[in-house]
Amino acid sequence: MSEFHFIRPMWLIALLALPLIIWLVKRLQVNHSGWSNILPPHLAARMMEQGGPTKGLSVVPVSLIFILATIALAGPTWQKLPQPVYQVERGSVIVMDMSYSMYATDLAPNRLTRARFKAVDLLDNLNEGDIGLVAYAGDAFVISPLTQDINNIKLLLPSLSPELMPALGSNPLAALDLAQQMLANAGHVEGDIYWFTDGIDQEDIKDLNDWSAQYPHTVNILGIGTRAGAPIKLPNGELMKDDRGAIVVPKLSDQFLYGVASKSSGEYQTIRSDSYDIDALISNAKRVQDKDSTDSDELVESEQNLGDQWQEAGPYLLVVVLLLLLPYFRRGLLLGVLPALLLLTPSEQAMAIDWQSLWQTKDQQGQKAFNQQEFEQAANTFNDPMWKGSSLYKAGNYQAAAEAFGKLESAQGYYNQGNALAKMQQFDEAIKAYEQALALSPEHSDAQANKTLIEQLKNQQENQQQNQQSSDQNQDNQQDGQQENQQQQNDQRGQGSQGDESQSQQDQQSDASQNDEQQSNDQQNSSQQNSQNDQQNSSDSSSQPPEQQGQDAAQNKESQDNAVSDQQQEESAENAQQQAQAATAGDQPVDQEQAQKHQQLLKKVTDDPYLLLRNKMQLEYQKRRQEGSNNGVKKKW
Repeated sequence: MSEFHFIRPMWLIALLALPLIIWLVKRLQVNHSGWSNILPPHLAARMMEQGGPTKGLSVVPVSLIFILATIALAGPTWQKLPQPVYQVERGSVIVMDMSYSMYATDLAPNRLTRARFKAVDLLDNLNEGDIGLVAYAGDAFVISPLTQDINNIKLLLPSLSPELMPALGSNPLAALDLAQQMLANAGHVEGDIYWFTDGIDQEDIKDLNDWSAQYPHTVNILGIGTRAGAPIKLPNGELMKDDRGAIVVPKLSDQFLYGVASKSSGEYQTIRSDSYDIDALISNAKRVQDKDSTDSDELVESEQNLGDQWQEAGPYLLVVVLLLLLPYFRRGLLLGVLPALLLLTPSEQAMAIDWQSLWQTKDQQGQKAFNQQEFEQAANTFNDPMWKGSSLYKAGNYQAAAEAFGKLESAQGYYNQGNALAKMQQFDEAIKAYEQALALSPEHSDAQANKTLIEQLKNQQENQQQNQQSSDQNQDNQQDGQQENQQQQNDQRGQGSQGDESQSQQDQQSDASQNDEQQSNDQQNSSQQNSQNDQQNSSDSSSQPPEQQGQDAAQNKESQDNAVSDQQQEESAENAQQQAQAATAGDQPVDQEQAQKHQQLLKKVTDDPYLLLRNKMQLEYQKRRQEGSNNGVKKKW
């Protein structure tokens, strides 16, 4: 009850009319009957006294009703609502210094490696809100747009190195400007910037202080390195030298960084081996966020945009007022209404639903369902097109989400519409949506990056389709050739079937000639053996009777016939095997060859995140050079 106050205290001025109300009630008590206006006063008083005491308006109930109604209209309250509507979670951007001084070896193994580890620790401790990643050297680039998927950022961190950056040097002002654009495009009026760097030039201090005074973001800085410094050891093992040939020894300028952080209510910490530095940065960000949430200006803005933040007790007083008014409408009505009210008392669940509809708007109910990841229910509840589209996008209904985002006709709406269309692989429509977003906000870096990526995917898809069509055409040509060869074979077989007798005779002659050749070869091969056995055979034949010689001749002839038939069977088996192989080759599915070609195409697609990031930043850097956009003071390392 310590926070008791009235939401609309101006209504209490109406209590000044209470004396007038009392005077009117007393006047009505005198002139409560219509006969007093007709009869003379002396007769009316005489007759009214004879009629006994009359019943009219009482001063006490009427005064009580007026007081309670006025207090109810003033809005008494002492309890806050649990959450505001439309309050967007605080966004965070990690800014990584990728100048060559990050290769200094005053921290083992070097500053860059230690900075990566600290960035991972920071991501593990940032449990809520959108997080983005920016890297800078001579110019700044978006490595990852604002997202709640910290694992994606963790996968990109190992790819960051000074060799990845298109421009050498150090331009921290460009990095902070890019981080501010990311937060503004995502709808974050205030955000947290975690800056990992090993120092700045003295010439940059004024620009950085002006930037802190212009934007309300909190810059928390983690200094990477030591005051003593160390040489810069390049990946090839050489030490970096300046123009005069002297070895460069970058030192940590922590006093400059501390001043820049304090200008934006931020925290500065020098890198440590434990987790104290990261915990201090996050604690400061939460402390600033809690301070901003209690600011009166933010409270007024939230009341205008988000609805009441205080739970009113006025409706309870109105119930009492209605009960006091019932006797004045009809006699005995109060006794009949009370049992009906007892019978119509709602259940606990129905009371909760009615209470939610009574005290929360549709957008408030949708925000609650969205926070509970009930995206379909949130989409059906929201009236705001942006939140409705976000709920549909989270629910996987990309078509409806694109339609909802298109109703906004704003840069952020067209950007979200392009993302939904890209999810459905409608690349042409997505590119048009990104172009509309860039037309309304040319500095929308996320829309430009997504547009470039979708164009690359579209070209890649078209190339794959062309390769697929060419491969299908080649396969059709191969199939046509196989069909022609098969037709020729069938024609030859048809011609062979017409001349079966001649062909069979030719086959027999060819077989006989082959057998003769084989026999001659066999005879030549066994000539020596036959010559050795001639005498014995002649003696045996001369000694054998004529019947035995006839049987031997018949056996020799039969063995020759068997040899010829075996050779014919072998040739027919070989021909059948060749025909089967040809048929199998002709009937092989084309899927295997097509799968091989697809595999070769997939091998040509670049999936190296380092190469993809380098190409993306190189294109963006060339575009910036053409536009002539360049801010801040640069150094060579």
